[in-house]
Amino acid sequence: MTTTGQKDTHAFRQEVEECAAFLAARLRETPEILIQLGTGLGELAGALAEPQRFPYAELPHFPKTTAPSHCGQLWLGRLAGRNLAILQGRFHFYEGHSAQRVGFPIRVLSRLGARMALIANASGGLNPAFRPGDIMLANDHINLLPDNPLRGPNQDQWGPRFPDCSAPYDAGLRQGLMASAAALQLPGLRSGVYVCVPGPSLETPAETRYFRQIGGDAIGMSSVPEVLTALHAGMRVAMLSVIANVNDPDAFTPIRIEDIVAAAQAAEPRLRALIHHFIAAS
Repeated sequence: MTTTGQKDTHAFRQEVEECAAFLAARLRETPEILIQLGTGLGELAGALAEPQRFPYAELPHFPKTTAPSHCGQLWLGRLAGRNLAILQGRFHFYEGHSAQRVGFPIRVLSRLGARMALIANASGGLNPAFRPGDIMLANDHINLLPDNPLRGPNQDQWGPRFPDCSAPYDAGLRQGLMASAAALQLPGLRSGVYVCVPGPSLETPAETRYFRQIGGDAIGMSSVPEVLTALHAGMRVAMLSVIANVNDPDAFTPIRIEDIVAAAQAAEPRLRALIHHFIAAS
């Protein structure tokens, strides 16, 4: 298997620092909070005050995004008095990128000072109690990618060789998000385990049954490389998964990417309200 972007340690570090320096010279404010938006979930950037926009194509060493509905832009600005960096679109292992390269934007923003990461995605529901449009707050994950963004010699100045993952999703952030959902009276906030798979093929009925049996509540093709990169950098992390569909392995229906994007877009205003309230209250 060949993936692009798995650099030797020195070259990757140099690319991260060059991109961070490029942004640092142009930013009006240092970002405190990083928000990664995924499939169908890009509208939050429109709420920023005094925004700065950087297309990924203009950022040194940023990969090119090819996934549907991922426009590929970095936004920086203020929301509820906090300095935010919003990644509007992400990269995926299935696009041919290494896990290291998928985590590149997170690494760059950590070098600029971001200490909190909210990672959002659209995912498929495995838990039969879930419904399309629900938002799952991850309490753990299962990484089934055949790669890890921390593979290779460790950069000690970036983080520890063996980062602890006993509690990957920060309890305080989870509690704050649940409190915001309660204050907004948002229905359908769930908690569960996210399963990350390579893609791009969508799951079969037998695979769906297996993913349920190993403890998965939702499944997707993203986010875990970004989470691991953020944890290595010492960031507090929360993951929010918009449930786009729920399939029964014994009564399976075809899964279409167009339906996943449409379901994510329909739930996006609720996700946006939740994040906005959480940031204002934190």
